[in-house]
Amino acid sequence: MDAATTKTIADLIALAGLGLTVLVVSAAMRRRLLVPLGVFAVVFFIGSQVTGLLASPPERGMGNLQKIMYVHVPAAWSFMIAFFIVMVASVLYLWRRQDRYDRVAAAAAEAGAVLTGLALMQGMTWGKPTWGVWWAWGDPRILFTAVVFLIYVGYIALRAFTEDEERRARWSAAVGIVGAINVPIVYGSVRWWRTIHQPQSTPSTVDPAYVIGLRLNAYAFLFLLLFFIALRYRAARAGDVADRILEERALNEETANV
Repeated sequence: MDAATTKTIADLIALAGLGLTVLVVSAAMRRRLLVPLGVFAVVFFIGSQVTGLLASPPERGMGNLQKIMYVHVPAAWSFMIAFFIVMVASVLYLWRRQDRYDRVAAAAAEAGAVLTGLALMQGMTWGKPTWGVWWAWGDPRILFTAVVFLIYVGYIALRAFTEDEERRARWSAAVGIVGAINVPIVYGSVRWWRTIHQPQSTPSTVDPAYVIGLRLNAYAFLFLLLFFIALRYRAARAGDVADRILEERALNEETANV
């Protein structure tokens, strides 16, 4: 396949992906469509991984190791999107004081933390045969990504150990905003400082042979991210409703016994 054909297909994938993203967001907001959304996201992810692995040739210098890009890069993009959602939802909660924004922020933080951990592990897997070390302490991108990961692990721990709901939401919103501010630093670190990490891999910077697989997997990870956020949001909402029912039942029993 020549470069012009590859570019055309990649552009069509980008346009179709934008349309699918709108449909996925719409489905995520409807409880009855959550299961079909999950099935679609998983099937699309599997298909994208198979396409990336089979349709692109081994890289000249790194061989098939280069194809780890189809997980590492989309996971990194997706955790940045997740933390942008955390920041927006946290700001909205502090402004409106509505529980739904707190739930969205918490769900996005959980998904983002998983994706950040995945990106770090994939980076280590790629770094050992490429750089000769599992972890390069002097690399700014690796260090700031680790900082973001630890902030959001702390975010999740804070929510787990804070019983007062309003205090938990306020404190975690503050942590979520601070953590999200670090994401642009992660993104720009390879440009702002000397680093052994390669520049950002995007459809415009990689070899044309890898563009289709990279773009497909970018959308695959995005769809999975949106599904997991919707799933965790629904679970949190159901948990809150169950807690209120139990509290009301206990209060009614106490009143009846008086």
